[in-house]
Amino acid sequence: MAETTKDNCSILVVEDDDESRRALTERLHALGHDVQSARARVDAHARQDLDGFDLMISDLADSSESAGHIISAFKLSVTSEDVRTATVALHEIVEATLRFRLRCDDSPKRSFHEKIDIELPSDLSLMNTVLEYLLDRVDKIGLIKTEQSNLFVALDEAFVNAVKHGNRNDPTKLVRITAELSPREAIFTVEDEGDGFDVCEIPDPCDPANLFKSNGRGVLLIYNIMDEVEYSERGTRLRMVKRSESEPPSSLAGA
Repeated sequence: MAETTKDNCSILVVEDDDESRRALTERLHALGHDVQSARARVDAHARQDLDGFDLMISDLADSSESAGHIISAFKLSVTSEDVRTATVALHEIVEATLRFRLRCDDSPKRSFHEKIDIELPSDLSLMNTVLEYLLDRVDKIGLIKTEQSNLFVALDEAFVNAVKHGNRNDPTKLVRITAELSPREAIFTVEDEGDGFDVCEIPDPCDPANLFKSNGRGVLLIYNIMDEVEYSERGTRLRMVKRSESEPPSSLAGA
């Protein structure tokens, strides 16, 4: 995989909590990157130099309360073509950001809804960091016992398929990962920028004999681990649902 000569990235951190904004800005600046910050999204969107940033990190601890529910959101996205192949620099940034978020984000004590939105180049080292973060977050919330649920296997297969088979390991193409967590379930969406495939060619996931076939084995594992699985018509977008262990089991959903 080719690497760019760009040694540092231009990063915009959008965070309304002063301490969190300052701490992450200092952490990323210490890695040698040019870091700017904004207190609110409206301030970020009003910047004249918005298109000049390589990476945007927003709402690290942004929480609001609506109808008795705690709602939080977090987005991490690469916006510049120039740094999509800078895997070493990006890995440091992503790892530092996600580790910082895990340390500063306490689990809600009441009903909550959390959305995590991540857009990164097609590089498995970056996907591994995201996978570790998502599993740690699910563990911290107490939604699912990840070690007993095989959630790692399902998400890993989804990420690998998006990077290797969807985007063909092309770092200029993005993988978009969304996680929506609530007391009832965890919904994961993985989308690539590849050519897609015919979802009708997927072997029957309800037939145990298909688990031993080498072709499409990862997809079959996903179907057997998750409670619901759905592919988009072109096969570039995968939606997976894992329900809380306190919820009654449900049959698999077809593609």
